[in-house]
Amino acid sequence: TMAEQGFEDLQLSQNLPFTENFGENLFELPNDILQKDGITPAASTVPVTTDYPGECGFQLRFQKSGTAKSVTSTYSEVLNKLYCQLAKTSPIEVLVSKEPPQGAVLRATAVYKKTEHVADVVRRCPHHQNEDPVEHRSHLIRVEGNQRAQYFEDLHTKRQSVTVPYEPPQLGSEMTTILLSFMCNSSCMGGMNRRPILTILTLETPEGLVLGRRCFEVRVCACPGRDRKTEEDNKQKKESGTKEAKKRKSAPPPDTTSTKKSKCTSSAEGDDKEVFLLPVRGRERYEMLKKINDGLELLDKDSKSKSKVSVKHEVPVPSSGKRLLQRGERSDSD
Repeated sequence: TMAEQGFEDLQLSQNLPFTENFGENLFELPNDILQKDGITPAASTVPVTTDYPGECGFQLRFQKSGTAKSVTSTYSEVLNKLYCQLAKTSPIEVLVSKEPPQGAVLRATAVYKKTEHVADVVRRCPHHQNEDPVEHRSHLIRVEGNQRAQYFEDLHTKRQSVTVPYEPPQLGSEMTTILLSFMCNSSCMGGMNRRPILTILTLETPEGLVLGRRCFEVRVCACPGRDRKTEEDNKQKKESGTKEAKKRKSAPPPDTTSTKKSKCTSSAEGDDKEVFLLPVRGRERYEMLKKINDGLELLDKDSKSKSKVSVKHEVPVPSSGKRLLQRGERSDSD
């Protein structure tokens, strides 16, 4: 009967091998997705900024351009810092010692350098965003000349990044070049607002596993050549200053004697006109040192007034003990 046939169909549909297969199929896709999610690392709240060449020997090279006024982009090896003009292309050369896996990507992320700003997301200022028609208008870092560039914003951290597929070097070349543009000045109000930034370039697998990392500082300014020269000079001055300070610290005895000698002779000659400022901590100590200084000043005045009187009439009275005889001078007893 029809009822019996229906019951048989129901039994067939509940056949054990079928339900087992059905179960496997049901959980196959989620397991696969879970695995992929396991490989993909969640973007860290504070991105890592240490260099890591990894197994592929990932490294960056910047084209040599000096500090002339006309340069639109220049890199300082001394400071590991890129200086570039707003929205001008900076070519960055990518080198690997071992070919990364198929489908690898290069990701560029901007992060604030100082600890007090590192939690803030680096974005373009409202002024530059508003006048830009593109979809990724809020992104500071832009990739030029690559249609396969993709712009991302992490759901949790809200950090922005841009990726391009890694391309192996062309025949006769050892590196690949990527073109980056920075779409705000470092001084932009409501954006970087004079806060120094770092750019993190990572080489990643298609699943997002980091294979290598390189980091460099960036300053977006009107005159990259001039700013690079100024900052390099300042670093050099600072370093030479600290070297001198270290030398002074390591060898105080000869230094102190030589300064004492020179001071004594110069004051004796009456031409010690140099004035030194000494920061003193605490009023009590200041008052004490002031008394000493006032006393010395008084002595100086006395010696000057005495030196004006001719030597013949001067009869010094010893406060205690005997006065030392000068050469060619006879003692009173004689």
